[in-house]
Amino acid sequence: MTKGRLEAFSDGVLAIIITIMVLELKVPEGSSWASLKPILPKLLAYIFSFIYVGIYWNNHHHLFQAVKKVNGSILWANLHLLFWLSLMPIATEWIGTTNFAKNPVATYGIGLIMSAIAYTILENVIIRCEGENSQLKEAIHSKFKEYISIIFYVLGIATSFFYPYIAIGFYYIVALIWLIPDRRIEKSLKEN
Repeated sequence: MTKGRLEAFSDGVLAIIITIMVLELKVPEGSSWASLKPILPKLLAYIFSFIYVGIYWNNHHHLFQAVKKVNGSILWANLHLLFWLSLMPIATEWIGTTNFAKNPVATYGIGLIMSAIAYTILENVIIRCEGENSQLKEAIHSKFKEYISIIFYVLGIATSFFYPYIAIGFYYIVALIWLIPDRRIEKSLKEN
C-alpha cells in the first residue's frame, strides 16, 4: 500500500484535534486586558497542547518521509497514536478549567506518555515492516530523546499529585526537546 492515504487521514485528524481545542476557548467578557484573566489558564493550556500536537504532526511528517510502504500493522499502529492524541482536547480543557489541578495534570501527563509510547510503537512497527536495513532503522538507531521523554513524563505524573506546576514544567521540558523536528531522519534522507 502507498502511504498517501495514511498521511492525509493523520493530517485531517490532527487538524480536527486542534480545531476542537480552539473551539473550547471562549471570547473574554469585556474589552479590557483584565477581562483576559479568567480565560488565561485555558489559553495557556491551549497554547501548550497546540505546541504538542504541532510537534507530533511535524515528527509524523518526518517519520513518513523515510517510509516506503505501509501495511495493516502500520495502519493500526498509526491509529493507536491518533487515539491517544485525540484525547488531548479533553485533557486540555480539564487542566485549563481546573487551573492546573493535580488530577487533571496527572491525566494530561498520562495522555502524553501514552502518545509517546504509541509513537515509539509506530516507529518499531515501521522498522519491522521495512526490515532491519531500512532507512528509518539507520536514522533512529539512538533513541535517547524517546527514553528521556518517557523519564520526564513519569517524573511529571508522579510530581503532579504534589506540585502540579512543577509537573507541567517536566512536560514543557519534553516539548522543548522535541520542538526541533527529528534531525536524525532529515540527515538520513539527505545521505540517501
